Amino acid sequence: MLRVLVLVSGGGTNLQAIIDAVNNGQITNTEIVGVISNNKNAFALERAAKAGIKGEVVSPKDYESRDIFNKEFLNKVDSYKPDLIVLAGFLVVIPPEMIDRYEGKIINIHPSLIPSFCGTGFYGLKVHEAALERGVKISGATVHFVDKGTDTGPIILQKAVEVLPGDTPEVLQKRIMENCEWKILPQAIDMIANQKLK
Repeated sequence: MLRVLVLVSGGGTNLQAIIDAVNNGQITNTEIVGVISNNKNAFALERAAKAGIKGEVVSPKDYESRDIFNKEFLNKVDSYKPDLIVLAGFLVVIPPEMIDRYEGKIINIHPSLIPSFCGTGFYGLKVHEAALERGVKISGATVHFVDKGTDTGPIILQKAVEVLPGDTPEVLQKRIMENCEWKILPQAIDMIANQKLK
């Protein structure tokens, strides 16, 4: 069984997609062992509780320094003994020590077709605003391994959607979530759980 720990900051729609995919058998050989958020008001924590998954808050705001937070955060992550860490809309920089310790065991979902509209400052609606501003005709989502760069790790899966005339950032965000993110993130986890990925 692949032990998956999910890190979230907000509503947790990708977390829900993972929970649903585990429950309906789209993701096999996998158990979600916990959910950690940096935001005590994240709706994702309610989703976890409803699914009977342990949820916790570890926020940089609660620690005197980033170093202390990084240490505590890593201890908390270690306590779950995860085989895979999934960043599902987690807006905290992952400490380098954690990337070293879990090399090849952290994946992220990003709401664009990397290498477009990624890197520092590109998160949430900002990604879709930039895509629309640039006038792209297709956008989508990417699941990738996490390394020490921002959105620079090896790509696992990508899925595209058309950008339609009249799209707003919100409309495009919703289309990408529903048609791309919620499909390829569970697919990537299942691939890893069943050794279909090197």
